[in-house]
Amino acid sequence: MPGFGLPGRPRGSAPTGRAAPWRFLVFALVVTLGGLYAAPNLFPPDFAVQISVDNSDRAVSNQFLGELAEGLEVNGIPVVGTELADQGGLIRVADANDQLRAGAILQERLNPPGDERQFVVAFNLASTTPDWLRGIGAQPMTLGLDLKGGAHFVLQVDMDEAVAKRLADELEKIKNILREERIRYHSTDDAVQGNTLFVSFATPQLRDRAVAVIEDEFREPDYVLETVEVGGRPGFLITVQDAKLREIEDSAIEQNLTGLRNRINQLGVAEPLVQRLGRARIGIDLPGVQDSAEAKRKIDKIANLEFRLEAAANDRPSEIEQWPYEGRVVDLNKGIILTGDHVIHAAQGRDSETGLPVVLIKLDSQGGEMMHEATAPNIGRRMAVIFIEHKPIVTTEIVDGERVDKHSSRAEERVISLATILEPLPYSFQISGLTVDEARELAFLLRAGALAAPMYIVEERTVGASLGEENIERGMIAVAVGFGLVLAFMLVYYKVFGLIANVALTLNLVILVAVMSVLEATLTLPGIAGIVLTVGMAVDANVLIFSRIREELKSNPPAQAIAAGYDRAFLTILDANVTTLFVALILLTIGSGPIAGFAVTLSIGILTSMFTAIFGSRLLVHLLYGLKRAEKVWI
Repeated sequence: MPGFGLPGRPRGSAPTGRAAPWRFLVFALVVTLGGLYAAPNLFPPDFAVQISVDNSDRAVSNQFLGELAEGLEVNGIPVVGTELADQGGLIRVADANDQLRAGAILQERLNPPGDERQFVVAFNLASTTPDWLRGIGAQPMTLGLDLKGGAHFVLQVDMDEAVAKRLADELEKIKNILREERIRYHSTDDAVQGNTLFVSFATPQLRDRAVAVIEDEFREPDYVLETVEVGGRPGFLITVQDAKLREIEDSAIEQNLTGLRNRINQLGVAEPLVQRLGRARIGIDLPGVQDSAEAKRKIDKIANLEFRLEAAANDRPSEIEQWPYEGRVVDLNKGIILTGDHVIHAAQGRDSETGLPVVLIKLDSQGGEMMHEATAPNIGRRMAVIFIEHKPIVTTEIVDGERVDKHSSRAEERVISLATILEPLPYSFQISGLTVDEARELAFLLRAGALAAPMYIVEERTVGASLGEENIERGMIAVAVGFGLVLAFMLVYYKVFGLIANVALTLNLVILVAVMSVLEATLTLPGIAGIVLTVGMAVDANVLIFSRIREELKSNPPAQAIAAGYDRAFLTILDANVTTLFVALILLTIGSGPIAGFAVTLSIGILTSMFTAIFGSRLLVHLLYGLKRAEKVWI
């Protein structure tokens, strides 16, 4: 029975017109879905200010948003509308200037200086896509920073805290060595000061023994070890040299960069840019979405865990700390078993027995060994989990008559769990004692990785397209003019078949945009170049087919000529497109940034152009010439 073999390729010598009905259904379904999922790109988003709760007891409600909108109207900022969103609300305004002014007014009203942040005020682009389209998962295509602009943040890394944390680790390392050698030392809470640390002893002999066992670990050029008097006792002083300090700072920046990239990747921001700025700052560009409140809240937030054993009866008072827990005070050992730095995976879940929220933890190999070694000999003893969160604080000072905001952070620590060790803990276990929001937040931060030092946002702004509006406009005009000239040429030169090619070419672009929207691929200027190349390849396929049909018409009737034209041009078109697809996939594999954007668009475009140029146009030809015996064709 006559029909098609490969897409667009007739089987046997059947007339071109006889196509199975299911092929029309497939083509109509693809075109319909393509139109639906490309449609959201026709609805440009509104500029908006997004508000979400951070540390406030007041929830974001319609009444609350109405009060804020009235305040903006009083200050001369027209409000387009308000709506509740996930974990907060949106206030829509007319343009980017109103957005900036509204953000400043709301920031001052909702987050008074000198107190911890109550609300997150962030710029956003509010979708105007109809609800029925969003209901089927349709959303606009994401535009890159060069086409749409986005949000720009500058974060200051607290290098003093990074150095203090590293020196505290070194001090703990020294204490472990001394304990192993059974050398008694005197411990104080202020043993780390600036770039120095010190330890004191009861006698000069103990001090000399201690120096002898640690001098190999702490020697020049990284450290300078000196014997001094510490508080009237013999001791030693270790000074970290500038080169080592710079190494500590570089390590802290790199760890924070890695943690930020992991956090932003989990937020689903398309093609973000995270880079180091100078000695102690990190710049972040989030394209397309301008920012979301969730991203802003989590960018500068630091949370970690500490695991400690409950104090034993024979522990020295200097090794014990008191912590409040569930209305009482518990004694915990100062020694830290491990921290969240050793967590390689964390997920929010619920306890199978109680149904309460938990965080499922998986440790790396070193952390698993440390946990097993600490819990195996302490079965029956209780272990505490301490949740540590650094909250940003903004204080305002008047310097030379101008208001200056100073950023810092405050660490809040609390015991979230104190449970009896029933068996040696393995590499995987769970943590309870958290609310649902705390479990979700902790799992997110642990998955992203620990940060070496606190950070806080010192600059936030929305940025325009990096290429400039004029250049983008010219690029779009060039694409439109080129596309129009191609359509005109095909129509004039190939007549009715040119019209069919133009319809297929237009459908190709619609399907291409729909696929990129569904895949959440980011369109950049190199991506537009990929679309232009796709248009050229789609036209090239039609030119090959139509030229072949012209040749066949010299010796065959129209029905056979059309069938032979599609049949004999198919393999040539397939070879050319597959070769280009391989190159695009290689670029996608080894490339990044603009190269990846070009490769993604080109790869998708090759597949959609083959579908429309061969399969689609063949069916359109059938509608014109396949239902009746044609004596003459316009080509």
